[in-house]
Amino acid sequence: MLTLILGGARSGKSRHAQNLAEASGLDVTVIATGQARDAEMAARIARHQAERAAHWRTVEEPLHLAEALRQAAGQCVLVDCLTLWLMNLLEAGEIVFAQERAALLTALPTLSGDILLVSNEIGLGVIPLGELSRRFVDEAGWLNQDIARLADTVTFIAAGLPLTMKSLNP
Repeated sequence: MLTLILGGARSGKSRHAQNLAEASGLDVTVIATGQARDAEMAARIARHQAERAAHWRTVEEPLHLAEALRQAAGQCVLVDCLTLWLMNLLEAGEIVFAQERAALLTALPTLSGDILLVSNEIGLGVIPLGELSRRFVDEAGWLNQDIARLADTVTFIAAGLPLTMKSLNP
C-alpha cells in the first residue's frame, strides 16, 4: 500500500508516518533523505532519529530513492522526506533530477509492502522571489501531484491532525 503524507513544516507529518509504521506490524526501514550540511540541520536529523523506534533500520539515501525503495520493499518503508530528496536532485543537476524522478515514479507501483512517503506541502504560501525557489515550489507541487495519483491513501496533516484526502481502502 502506498501512502502519501503531506503537510507544512512542524505539522506532525513525521510523527503520523511513524505511528502508521508502528501500527503496520511489519519490519520498518526508514529512508532518510536529508543531509547534515550545517549544525542546525544536524540537530533536526538528530531529533528525528531520537523520535524513531530504536529497532528500525535506517538507510541514508539523498539521491537514489527508487533503488533504496526496491531494496527495502516487502516491509514497511518510511521515506522522510520527498522535499529534501527533491532539493538534493535539483542541486545534482538536470540529468540526475530527470533520471531519479522518473525512476521513483516507475518504481512506486511495483513495490510490495507498505510505503509511507512524507512530503511538505509548500504551495500554500506566497510565490517565492528567486528563480531556484520558484522552481523548487513548482517541482514539489508536481511531484506531490504525481505521487498522489499513484497513492492508495493521501493524508494532509495540520496541527498534528490528519485529514484523509484520498483513500482507496474500504
